[in-house]
Amino acid sequence: MKAFTPAFFIMITALFILIFANLSFFEHVLNVYPLNTSNSGFLLSLAFLIYALLVIMFTLVSFKYTTKPTLILALILSASVHYFMQTYNIVMDKTMIENTLQTDIQESFDLLSIKLFITLFLLGVLPSIILYKIPLNYRGFKVELWSKFKIIMLHIALIAILLFTFSKFYASFFREHKTLRLYPNPITSIYNIVSYTYDQVQERNIPMKIIGQDAAIPKIEGQRKIVIMVVGEAARADHFSLNGYEKETNPLLKQEDIINFSQMYSCGTTTAVSVPCMFSIYNRSDYNSRKGYNTHNVLDILSHAGVDVLWRDNNSNSKGVAVRLNYQHYKSATLNPICESECRDEGMLVGLDKVVSETKKDIIIVLHQMGNHGPAYYQRYPKNFKRFTPVCKTNQLEECSKEEISNAYDNAILYTDYFLSKVINFLKQHEKNSHTAMIYMADHGESLGENGFYLHGLPYFMAPDHQKHVGALMWFSQAFPIDKNSLKNRSNNEYSHDNLFSTLLGIFNVQTNVYKKEMDMLQN
Repeated sequence: MKAFTPAFFIMITALFILIFANLSFFEHVLNVYPLNTSNSGFLLSLAFLIYALLVIMFTLVSFKYTTKPTLILALILSASVHYFMQTYNIVMDKTMIENTLQTDIQESFDLLSIKLFITLFLLGVLPSIILYKIPLNYRGFKVELWSKFKIIMLHIALIAILLFTFSKFYASFFREHKTLRLYPNPITSIYNIVSYTYDQVQERNIPMKIIGQDAAIPKIEGQRKIVIMVVGEAARADHFSLNGYEKETNPLLKQEDIINFSQMYSCGTTTAVSVPCMFSIYNRSDYNSRKGYNTHNVLDILSHAGVDVLWRDNNSNSKGVAVRLNYQHYKSATLNPICESECRDEGMLVGLDKVVSETKKDIIIVLHQMGNHGPAYYQRYPKNFKRFTPVCKTNQLEECSKEEISNAYDNAILYTDYFLSKVINFLKQHEKNSHTAMIYMADHGESLGENGFYLHGLPYFMAPDHQKHVGALMWFSQAFPIDKNSLKNRSNNEYSHDNLFSTLLGIFNVQTNVYKKEMDMLQN
C-alpha cells in the first residue's frame, strides 16, 4: 500500500471534518447570511477559513508518533460533537465542557442511542480505521519540520487573504454574530477543553477563601428551626400550573399554603454552574467556577454558625458545595430504598425522622433531585404518574412530537409536585416542636424543542428564557417567625439565585458581615 506524508493525512482529515462534521455551523451561518449572490463568496471563504484553521491546529501537534493518534482523536471528537449539536442544538463552550466532564455514568446512559453509535462509526471510527491502516511516510525530522513550516505559513497567508478580501463580512461576523463562533467543529471544543484544563490546573494553586468566620446565631429562647432546601433539576417555570400553565402539573402544591415565586431566574444553564453558584456569595455576573470552588459557601457558614447541615443527593453530586459537609449519595440502592428502573427522589425522605430527632440544633437538609433530568424524561417518574399522554419514550427527542416531549416532561413535574408535598407533610409532623420550612428552587430550566433547541447548557447570553426562568416556591409552618403576607405580596417580583445566599442566612437569623439584608427574599 502506498505511503503518504503527514501533510496529506492532515489535509484530508481537515477536509473530511469540514464537510461532514460542520453541518450545524453552516446551518446557523446560513440563517444569518442566506445563500445568494452577495453572500456566496463570503460563505465559501468561511469554509476555507475553517479548513485552514484545522490544518494549522493539526500540524502544530503532529509529529512522527503523534500524527495518527492526534487525527484519530480529532475524528472521534468531531463526530461526537457533531451528533450532539445536530440532535440537541447545543454548543461546546467551556460551561458545556465542565457539565460534560461532571456528568456521571448513569446520566450518560440517557444520551446513548443507535443514532449516536451510527454517527460515531461513520464519522469517527470508520475513517480512523482507514487512516490507521494507510502507511505513513515520515521523511525525517528536518524535512518534516520544513514541511510543517511551509504548510503553516501557506495557510496563515490563506487566512489573511480571506479576511482582507471579505473584511466587510468578517467585521460583522466577529462583532455582531458572536454566537456563530461557538459552532466550528472541533475547533471550539478543543479550544474550550484546553481552556478548561488550564483553569483546573490553576485552581490547585488557589488557597481556599474562608468567609463568614464571624457568623453566629443570637441565643434566643424558642423553638429550633428545621429547613429542607430542595434543589430541583431542569424545571422550567412556565410548566408549573402554579404559574398559569394550562396542564395541572401542581395539583397537590396548590392545596398547600405555599408562596410561589413566579419570576425566579437561574445563575447558569447547567447544573455544574448553577448549583455551586446559587449557594455561593458571588452574584451571577461575578461568579466563575474557580472562585466558587475555592470559596466557602452559605452552607459552610451555616455549619460554622452552629446549624447542622446534611446534603442528600439523588443527582450526580453536589458540584463541590457539600465537600466539607455531611454528604449522602442516594442515587443507588445502597442508601435509597425506592429504586425501580432508577432511584426515586422520594427515597431521600426515608430516615429523615431519625436525622431530625438525633439533634436539638437548628438543621438544614438539602435534597438534590433527579427531577426533570433529560433527555429521557419518561424515566423520571413512576408509572402511576403517567397522567399526560402520549409521551415520548426515547432519548431521541427529535423523533417525538412536541406534545409527546411536553407530556413526558410534565409527568416528571407532576412527580416533583408529589415529592414536594411529601416534604411538606414530613415538616408538618414536626411543626409542634419546631419551626419548619421548605425552600424549592430549580437549578436551571430546559428547552423542549422551541426554535430547534433541546435540553439546556447554552451560554447564558444566548440561552432562551426556558433555560433560565425556573420554578421556585417556599412553604412555612404556621408559627414560623416571618411575615408571610408581606412575602406573598412580593412573590411576583423578579428574583434570582443571587438571593439564596442571604435568604438562607436570614432564615436562621445568622449575624455575619457577609449577610446582605437587601438580598434576603424574606426581608425585601
